[in-house]
Amino acid sequence: MLDIVVIGGGPAGVTAALRARELGAEVALIERNRLGGTCTNDGCVPTRVLAKAARLARDAEQFHDYGLDGFTPQIDFGRLIARTQQMVYRIHEKKQIIHHLRESGVQVYTDAGPAMFTDPHTISLNGDQPLQAGQFIISAGGHARRINFPGSELALTHSDIWGLRKLPRSLAIVGGAATGCQLASIFRAFGSEVTILEMHPSILGLEEELISQTITAAFRERGIHVISPIGGVDSIEQAGDDLRLWFQFQGQPQSIEVEAVVLAVGWVGNIENLNLEAAGVKTERGYIVVNDHLQSSAEHIFAAGDITGRMMLVQSGSYDGRVAAENAVLGANQPYRHQIVPHGGFTDPEYGSVGLTERQALARGMEVATATIPYHNLDRAVIDGREEGMCKLIVNVDTHRIVGAHIVGEQALETIHLVAAGMAADMWVEALAELEIAYPTFTASIGLAARQIVRDLGVMPLAAQWRGLGRPHAEWERSNPA
Repeated sequence: MLDIVVIGGGPAGVTAALRARELGAEVALIERNRLGGTCTNDGCVPTRVLAKAARLARDAEQFHDYGLDGFTPQIDFGRLIARTQQMVYRIHEKKQIIHHLRESGVQVYTDAGPAMFTDPHTISLNGDQPLQAGQFIISAGGHARRINFPGSELALTHSDIWGLRKLPRSLAIVGGAATGCQLASIFRAFGSEVTILEMHPSILGLEEELISQTITAAFRERGIHVISPIGGVDSIEQAGDDLRLWFQFQGQPQSIEVEAVVLAVGWVGNIENLNLEAAGVKTERGYIVVNDHLQSSAEHIFAAGDITGRMMLVQSGSYDGRVAAENAVLGANQPYRHQIVPHGGFTDPEYGSVGLTERQALARGMEVATATIPYHNLDRAVIDGREEGMCKLIVNVDTHRIVGAHIVGEQALETIHLVAAGMAADMWVEALAELEIAYPTFTASIGLAARQIVRDLGVMPLAAQWRGLGRPHAEWERSNPA
């Protein structure tokens, strides 16, 4: 009998298997398809290739401004899709996941599905090969949610994008969260007519209001139609070569005719074929229920990554995998926390967030100080012709600690990590304000925001008459308020 069997070969499962081996356990890892998980095979990696192409097409619009003569690029969508698959292959070649696992002493079973529990300590592979272990870590990932309505089979999910061979002339995206907004931004950059239909009052509704409002305005300026809140989707029907999507809006049935419909309405765990009842594992709403140690209702079975439904990000899956492995091998003593998780989307403009939104901080009873720096204050943004966006910093007035930051604009997702590192180090806002950030950079927005808050908190000495004139601006990088 093995010490641990890990089910699922994505970031959570691979990390869990390797960490368990580091701790001396005898480990087997099972993957029903190809190692790498959704992220590598049909999620983040190929989507980032599309986002890169969209950004190159956008940048070509500036050629004339910078003395460059050339033609506006025309997209060959078939070649681009081929490029996404080449990049998936290259990432696999780079990682050499199977070699790394086997070199570490992990027994690896690929194309070994479905894995199904037959009792609390036994799973069968492909219906016949039994595998027993003292403990299990389930990291089987998730898949795009499909909603049932007449004609729903005519819609695509993000996984179907890689099968397209020509660019849709027009498309409707149902769902305005991260996936839907990213796809909308990409396809609009390629020239498609794009409409987002969202059931909540705003797109990116879980993000800071500043992000939602700025992205919405930017999308509309780029010609992306945003319809929200819709009351639901009624049906899809064939309309010649196109599709007619019927939905409820303002209490009335409405329709839109497009070439393609994409459902981006959430993500559910891959629990269907695991026969979790045989192992005594409780599930809710399509996910495995876990406690703060990532332990399921069966104390010898842990779960990590998307299948828990908690924090469905690659970086969080890897973290979950480490915690689950340590708790499985060393005893369930290490709590699982996702407190500082920088995240965002490769939309245009980009957005990045970490920590609490202002609304969340106030709901927790905090008194906060905030500063919002528009990108047009940044010399780098002016030089690059990318003045769209802003940076918002949120600080606890009582402790002077940074509790959140939210950025919309060029390089937002890279820049946000400076704040995340400061939060992880329990940095005071004064220390961030004193950091000498390189010039000219987009990251300078964080220093400007920190110094503004330091002034507002009364930490930075100011003459009374100067403070009475209004918000002080003793800064090298600023815009004329007039």
